Amino acid sequence: MSRYAGIISLALFLSVMAGPGPVVASPEEEIRTLLPKDAIPSINDPKFASVKEADKFMSPDEMVIGVNMNGDRRAYSVPLLSSHEIVNDVVGGRKIAVTW
Repeated sequence: MSRYAGIISLALFLSVMAGPGPVVASPEEEIRTLLPKDAIPSINDPKFASVKEADKFMSPDEMVIGVNMNGDRRAYSVPLLSSHEIVNDVVGGRKIAVTW
């Protein structure tokens, strides 16, 4: 059985088990939107520090997302990405989006 067939079967099973009428989500199951659309700005012109400079403000065990394309290397701070969630950049001559 394919993954999608399993999902469809589960959805069909749940709809049969729910019985007639709409299924109402409990407050714990509701999707809540905390921020309006586009409230978290992307970083569109990232600035980078040398390793020596970064040693002054980054912790030695800070998580990063590393990218190496055509010998062009970048490290994107995960704590910084947690407040922006996306960086639009050009690495090794290619446009990329780094997301978290």
